[in-house]
Amino acid sequence: MNADKKYDSRGLEGVRRATARPVDESPQGTASPRPAVLVPPDPEVVATPTRRRFTAEDKLRILKLADACTVVGSLGALLRAEGLYASHLTTWRRQRTEGVRSALTPQKRGRKASVRHPLRAENETLRKENARLSTRLKQAELIIDVQKKVSEILGIPLQTPEEGGCI
Repeated sequence: MNADKKYDSRGLEGVRRATARPVDESPQGTASPRPAVLVPPDPEVVATPTRRRFTAEDKLRILKLADACTVVGSLGALLRAEGLYASHLTTWRRQRTEGVRSALTPQKRGRKASVRHPLRAENETLRKENARLSTRLKQAELIIDVQKKVSEILGIPLQTPEEGGCI
């Protein structure tokens, strides 16, 4: 109860200590690679989010800045300033050590375009024709079966090919 009066008299109840740093101050007291400017976030929500793409120059610039970070916490500050994760740096470093500059360029997402085989189109048309002829054969066999049953019901004898007639 006495402690409550002490806080009430000072007006500290429910008050939190400020943890924000001034704009010019970096986390280590050294100059940050990129000056931080406090800009209020845009409250508008985009209907369809777009994936960020980094050019090879951007990746190399960020990797150089990350390699220059020697003070504890400066790498985290760089990642926060750029809006990146540590996994981005890991992937980009691996691509850089492979020595392929094309690996650093953004890749198109999705399936890779396949080269059409010259016989594939012909096979497809033959499959379609085979399916069409199969359905016609089934229809013809059904019609012949119906004709046989009708001839049996009516008592009309059918001529077989050996007898010289047509079916």
